[in-house]
Amino acid sequence: MNTEPDLARIAAAVGDPRRIQMLVLLMEGRALTAKELALGAGIEPATATSHLKRLLDDGLVACTSQGRHKYFRLAGEQVAELIETLMRVAPQRKAQARAGATEPIRQARYCYDHLAGSLGTGLLAMMLKKHWLVPQAGADAKMLEVSARGVKSLSALGIDIEEAQSRRRQFACRCLDWSQRQDHLGGALGAVLAERFRALHWIERKKHSRVVQITPAGAGELQRIGLQLERPQ
Repeated sequence: MNTEPDLARIAAAVGDPRRIQMLVLLMEGRALTAKELALGAGIEPATATSHLKRLLDDGLVACTSQGRHKYFRLAGEQVAELIETLMRVAPQRKAQARAGATEPIRQARYCYDHLAGSLGTGLLAMMLKKHWLVPQAGADAKMLEVSARGVKSLSALGIDIEEAQSRRRQFACRCLDWSQRQDHLGGALGAVLAERFRALHWIERKKHSRVVQITPAGAGELQRIGLQLERPQ
């Protein structure tokens, strides 16, 4: 039997403002309960349960039971990419912020499990400029691979390249950033970099948020390896 993607069903699933808000909340990368998602979306828990059932049926979220609670998370990296893409093409709306201020979420944040915002785009630009990363030969223009120079430099930072390559996902790819309109680093390597920077305490994640804060020690170390940091205002 011939089959084709049911785009209309997925469009309807993410087209509901309450369901898309739940998916955006899950872009933090944490597993959340139905009650937490209901609170974040501004709806009653019973209403949230029906929306979560639809998202489960359509394969957009996954559910894990632990004790008396059920925890929901995005079904995978492809779903995160879908939400990030929607953020890029959606019309912009005014946000309340000080004039001339750099919004924290635009400066540094998580895009699912890798770094985005000006921090993420700056990291990728630096790695391309230093030829740590190069276009993957004969592949899609988005796909990247690590050069010999990159292996040496990233290993010096404590990045396990072989472990990243063994993960069952794309290794390294360009991911267009919705706020910067430039590429940041996605894929397994992007996730490993974010994990390593947190382990080194170069970055800290704000509680219940995708926003990332660069620590004073991290700012010094990131500048040492060649990253030009954008100053918050």
